[in-house]
Amino acid sequence: MERIESSWVRGRSSIYVDAFNHALDTVLEDESHLFDAKEHVVFDQWRQLDYESQYLYVRLFLRKTSTWHRHSRLGHYGDISDLDAAIRTLQERRHLPDACPVPSGSSVARDELEGSQLDSSFTFSDTSEEHIHTIEEAASLLSLDELKILCKEAKVQGRNKAELIKALCRMSRHQVGLQAVGLQRTGAGDEPSTTDSSTCSVHEPSGNGKQHSNRARHFMDKISGIVGPCIRLSPWTYKLFERVHLVFYRSTEWTEKSLTTIILAKISRRNFPKYIICRTSRIFESREQLVEFERALRLETEVDDILESNTPSGETGFLRVLDIYKEIYPRWKTVLAEEQVKEEKSYEFGEGAYLRRFTPAHPYTRIIHKAAYSLGRLKRHAEEHSLLTELLDQRLFHPARRGRWYQRKALLEENYMHALDTRPVSSDAEEQKKHWKRIASKTCEQGLQDNDCHLIYHYGLQKRLVKLEKQLRVAFRQRHDFGHVRLAKPEEHTVEGVQLKREDHVGKNRQRPGTKTMWLDEHGHGDECCVEELCLSWYRNRGWKGYHAEGGIIRTLFAYLFYDILFIYIPNVFQTAYQTCPLDLHTDSFYQARASEINHRLVDIGNGGAERIIREVAQREGERRTCVIGLNWDYDPDDLVELVSCIDGGALATICKLMAQEYRQRGGGIPDLVLWRTEPRKECMFAEVKSANDRLSDTQRLWIHVLSGAGVKVALCNAVAREVKSVS
Repeated sequence: MERIESSWVRGRSSIYVDAFNHALDTVLEDESHLFDAKEHVVFDQWRQLDYESQYLYVRLFLRKTSTWHRHSRLGHYGDISDLDAAIRTLQERRHLPDACPVPSGSSVARDELEGSQLDSSFTFSDTSEEHIHTIEEAASLLSLDELKILCKEAKVQGRNKAELIKALCRMSRHQVGLQAVGLQRTGAGDEPSTTDSSTCSVHEPSGNGKQHSNRARHFMDKISGIVGPCIRLSPWTYKLFERVHLVFYRSTEWTEKSLTTIILAKISRRNFPKYIICRTSRIFESREQLVEFERALRLETEVDDILESNTPSGETGFLRVLDIYKEIYPRWKTVLAEEQVKEEKSYEFGEGAYLRRFTPAHPYTRIIHKAAYSLGRLKRHAEEHSLLTELLDQRLFHPARRGRWYQRKALLEENYMHALDTRPVSSDAEEQKKHWKRIASKTCEQGLQDNDCHLIYHYGLQKRLVKLEKQLRVAFRQRHDFGHVRLAKPEEHTVEGVQLKREDHVGKNRQRPGTKTMWLDEHGHGDECCVEELCLSWYRNRGWKGYHAEGGIIRTLFAYLFYDILFIYIPNVFQTAYQTCPLDLHTDSFYQARASEINHRLVDIGNGGAERIIREVAQREGERRTCVIGLNWDYDPDDLVELVSCIDGGALATICKLMAQEYRQRGGGIPDLVLWRTEPRKECMFAEVKSANDRLSDTQRLWIHVLSGAGVKVALCNAVAREVKSVS
């Protein structure tokens, strides 16, 4: 494995600074072309910083980097002997060369490129005196207790910090800089402006306006006295170093804490597998592509934050997603065409499946997918249908979602499109409905014939197709018959128990919709537990051992049994020393590139070799707790060995082959409980737990079918409330 070399020359070193500089040096060694002349000046200036300034910067880089930090709260860093000197060094303004022309190309990336060309100087960190100009900004630096004391003096109230700050802003009604309260006035450059009730410029009003201004200055002075001077990493330089780490880690999702991975590895709190690194400069072809990819990831993260929040701002949130979609849509179409050309002429066999993940088209396509969802939530079904059609027309990105797109497109065609068709085929409403139902039938057929449409979605498409053919009165001899692929049904068990309902002080049920029901563990320790733990205790009382693992056991077994195959040398799939899996694991090329090794391992497993392999990996890697995708070291290796001894070797090989071929798609739907026993005979069973009104999902049905087909016993465990008990 690649090692981090210490590079500090004054006899002092730090894992934080070493890790930061290691990432920078690695990127600039082979991929310096991804950064322009100004950015290289920043890197040169960084190398000239003294150790303590670098150390302070990196420690702040690992914290909430967009926030201000009080000088008075930074004194606990033992490596810094002169904190004030380190701060002054980071806040020193440094010269940049004259602006060079912006590269031509992507309109989406252009704003980002131009943004790095504007200033003729830069700093590594900002000062609060120059950048905090409003009561709102200044008050946010106070702790809740400090803010309460200040608001008590101002005679304003609020239930939380946000409300207290708003109340304080309404009271002041004037923007005022920390410079204006005795730190340093900027003078002629500060012009008054018209703002909202929380911010307005400092000026010399008369009458009541002057009274408000004096009050604002008074409280800004009070806040300044409490918090003292503050430091924040300069957004421009911070964003540049983020880009360095994006290139270093080959990240395909946005994270602000990538540097933590190196640091944890350096202090041996996180160990990574040993493999041959093949770092290529082909990942990002140009600086322009990198900048666009970075911006696309940020937009994708913004979309995810909107849609994954508990309250996604209602209609406003969905409209914001659509604004982003409209912005990137033309560029998406362009890069799709470019990637199709590369797939046909540039990429070697299979490598496009994972190299494409580092192009802007990958996050763009995911944004388009989320935009289609937003259109559906806003009931703009005609636009949603058109967008789903475009997503299905391309085959390079997110193939795992194709089944979902087919399902949703068929649903729209069956239920909505007849009324939204701008060019109806008939004035008769019923004939128009039949027309679109025939189209929906064809969509289902296309999905079932599409090799990229995963089996998980076949069950839903088959059900819809059978229903549509019945409604359209298709002749029996012409209808589809899916009897030969009918999914296996599990045996059913019933577990009775005491369900717990929490009540408030007036006796009303506090159970929220969608929250897990709680039960009394009568079969175990008598404590409160979830429904899965209740059923696990019930099985344990009947001689079974087991875990509530969901997919954890299957993924852990796969990681044990295919550990060495996961990390064999394949060109380009290991770009850094800090990967838990090869880059192509979640693509079709993983199996194809290792078919010989995988098939030999499957034969070994089928012949009973699983116990030996697990013990070898546990003995070699268990003490280090090596970070491997899916591998949970908390499972006792002896339990795992006993478990696989209870599974037929051929059945275990079938499950492992499925994981090797479709690791991404098989992540969900695995039954909740894995159970085994050695008496009266060796036996393994998976159990899916369901309480009242729960239904099996398509992915769960498919896993039940696969396990049953492989000869593994599967049960559907229904939890029934024998009694409902109220608890406070």
